[in-house]
Amino acid sequence: MERRTFLNRIGSILAVLGVTEAEWLSLGNRYYQALAQPSPRKLALLIGINQYPRIPALSGCLTDVDLQRELLINRFGFQGSDILTLTEEQASREFIEAAFLDHLGKQAKADDLVVFHFSGYGSRVKLETSPETMQNALVPANVGEYTQNDKIVNYILEETLLLLLRSLPTDRVTAVLDTSYYAPSPVLGLKIRALQESVAKLAAEELDFLKQLKTQKLSSTPIVLTATSEPNQPAREGLFSGFSAGLFTYALTQYLWEFTPATTIQVALSCMENSLYKLGSKQQPGLLSSEKNQRVETLHVTSLQPDSIIGAEGVVSAIEEDGKTVYLWLAGLPPQVLLYYGVNSRFTLETTEQLVLRSRTGLTAKAQISKIESANPLKVGQLVQEAVRVLPRNIHLTIALDTRLERIERVDATSAFAGFSHVSTVIAGEKPADYIFAKLEEIPSRYGLFSLGGELIPNTIGEVGEAVKLTVQRLAPKLSTLFAAKLWRLTENQGSSRLPLKATLEIISGISPQVVMQRETIRTFKPETSIKKSVQTRLIASLPTAIVPIGSRMQYRVENQSDRPVYLILLGLNNNHTAVAFYSWETPQEANTADTKPLIKQVVIPPGESLTLPQTNAASEWLISGPARFCEQQLIFSTAPFSETLAALSTAKYSTAEERPIGSLLNPLDVAQALLQDLHNASALKAEMNGTAADSYILDVNNWASLSFSFQVV
Repeated sequence: MERRTFLNRIGSILAVLGVTEAEWLSLGNRYYQALAQPSPRKLALLIGINQYPRIPALSGCLTDVDLQRELLINRFGFQGSDILTLTEEQASREFIEAAFLDHLGKQAKADDLVVFHFSGYGSRVKLETSPETMQNALVPANVGEYTQNDKIVNYILEETLLLLLRSLPTDRVTAVLDTSYYAPSPVLGLKIRALQESVAKLAAEELDFLKQLKTQKLSSTPIVLTATSEPNQPAREGLFSGFSAGLFTYALTQYLWEFTPATTIQVALSCMENSLYKLGSKQQPGLLSSEKNQRVETLHVTSLQPDSIIGAEGVVSAIEEDGKTVYLWLAGLPPQVLLYYGVNSRFTLETTEQLVLRSRTGLTAKAQISKIESANPLKVGQLVQEAVRVLPRNIHLTIALDTRLERIERVDATSAFAGFSHVSTVIAGEKPADYIFAKLEEIPSRYGLFSLGGELIPNTIGEVGEAVKLTVQRLAPKLSTLFAAKLWRLTENQGSSRLPLKATLEIISGISPQVVMQRETIRTFKPETSIKKSVQTRLIASLPTAIVPIGSRMQYRVENQSDRPVYLILLGLNNNHTAVAFYSWETPQEANTADTKPLIKQVVIPPGESLTLPQTNAASEWLISGPARFCEQQLIFSTAPFSETLAALSTAKYSTAEERPIGSLLNPLDVAQALLQDLHNASALKAEMNGTAADSYILDVNNWASLSFSFQVV
C-alpha cells in the first residue's frame, strides 16, 4: 500500500492519537535513521482492547500490553520508540492493518526481530464466499455496524493476519494472540475473550485487503503462539492482586522473565500450561501453523532470545531523588505467589546491593536499598532477582460466590464458609479467589465447587435440593486439601532457587525410560552435569500437554548438582483432587515384630549424586490409575531435614495396604503448614529479620527449591 494512501486512510485516527501528519512522518524518518545502523532492529506492534461498543468490557487487555512492553524493553532490549501500542478506540480495524503495514512492513528488514501482540475478543464469522465454513477472526475496537438489512462486521480475519505476518521480509517474527473464538453460554468463572459466532457480512474493505494480500510475496515463516490449542477452548482473563490480565499473556511473560527460552517451543508451552493450570484454567497454549505442511513441533525459539541469559523476577522501573528508594516491576514472580509476596522480601541486583520490599500495588513495588557496596550508581532498567521470599502465616483459601446465586443463598454460603478458620468468601469478579461456589447449570437445585475456569471439582456436589449450609459443611475435607495445595504451590521457585537441581518425570517402559517432562533450577553458576550417559531417554510427545496413559509405571529421576546434601519431599493432588505424598517407608530392625510399625524416613540426596523416586523394584512401584484427569505434584527440596513435615506425616494412621511409595495424604493441611515451617527453619536469615519472623515465613533462595509438575492422565 502506498504511503499517501496509508496516511489518507488513517488521517482521522491520527487525530485520536494526538499525532500530526508531520510528526508521523518525522517518526518514520527516525525509523529510517535507525535502519541505517548495522545492528538488526527490534520492532513491535502491541494491541489491547478492553472497551468495546455494545459489548461487555474486558478487563486485562491493557495490562497485557504493559506486560509485553516491559518485557520487550527490559528483557529483550527493544527501544521504546520501536514499540507501537494501539489501545481501546485507537485499535480499529483500519488502523491496526495500516499500522502493521507502516510500522512493521515498511520498517522491517532481513534479520530484524518483529513481535506482534493482540489481546481482545475473538469470534467466528461466515463469509459469503464460503458459507459452509466459520472463519476465525480478531475483533477490533470498531466492531461493526447495522444497516437496514444487514449486520456488517469489521473483524480482521485470522487468515489476513497470517498473510500479513508472512509478508514480512524477516524470518524472526513472533506473534502472540491472547484471544479465542468459541464462546460457551453461559460462562462460569473468569471472563473469556470470545464472542458468539456471527452470521454477518464482513466489511468490503477487509475482503479487498485480503484479496490484495494474496497477491503479495510471502517470505516469512512466523511463530504464532496462541492462548488455546483447541477450537472450543476459551481464553480467559484472571483477576489478580490489584489488576486483571490475560492468563496466557501473564504466564508467557512471567516465564520469559525468569527463563532463557528452551530449545523447542514445546518445553516453554509445557511450563506455561503448568502455570495456567495452577491459575484455575485448563486452557492449553498452542502453536498456529501458517502453512499446512509445517512441522510445528520442531520449531525453535530463535526469534525470542533475551539480551541477558540471566533471568530475573523484575526490573528497576524508577528511582527516587534520594537514590535509596526504588520502584520495581515484578512481572517475573510466579502469579500465584505475587498476591502474598510480603513486606521485607528481598531482591539482589546485578551488583551486590540488596533491595528490601516496603510496599506493593499490583505489579509495581516500592523498595529500599539495604546496603550500598558498589561504586556504580543504581540505574533504571537493572534486573532484580529474588533473594528472600516472605509469606504471611495468615493465608486463607478464598471462595468466590457466583453472582447468579440468590441473595439468601449467598448469605447462607457466607455464614457456612465462615465456620472454617482458613476460608474466606468474596463475590465473584470483585476480588481474587481460588475457587467458585455455584449452582450446577444442568441441575440448579444442586450446589458445587468449581475451578476459576468453570470446571467442577470432583466430589464436591451436594444432594438434590440440599440446603446451602449442608453442602458447604460436607466440603470440609476437600477445602482442607485445596488449601494445603495452595500453600505448597506458594513455594514454587524454579526460576529463582540457587540450589542446582534437576528432576525428570519418566515412564518406565522397556529398556529405556521415556521422559514426560523435565524441570531444573536455572539460576546457578555451576557447569551443568548431565544424567548418567548409561540412562538413555527420549521424549514421548511433541504436544505441550504431558500425557501419561493409565497403567503406566512412573518414576522421578532427581539429580543434586550442588556441593551439599539436599532433602526431598513430594506432595500433590491426584486425578481425583485428593492429596498424595511420597513415603519412604522403613521397618525398624530391632523391634517386637508384633508391634512393628513402619517409619517414614528422610529422603536425602548426597552432593553430586542422583536417585530415582521411588526405587525401581516390584515392591515399590508407582502405577498410574484412573480416572482420566490432571495430576499435579510438587517436588520440594531443602538443605535442612524436613523434621516437622515428617512428624506431621507420621501422626496419621496408615493401614498396611496404604504403605505405598506414593499414596494418600491423610492430613494435608497439617503437612503443608509443617513444610512451610521447615523451609522457614532452614533459612539462615531469621536472626537478621527478627521483626518479620513472628507472623511470616522467611524463605531463602539459597536453601530451598520447589519444582512443579502437572500431567494429563488418559
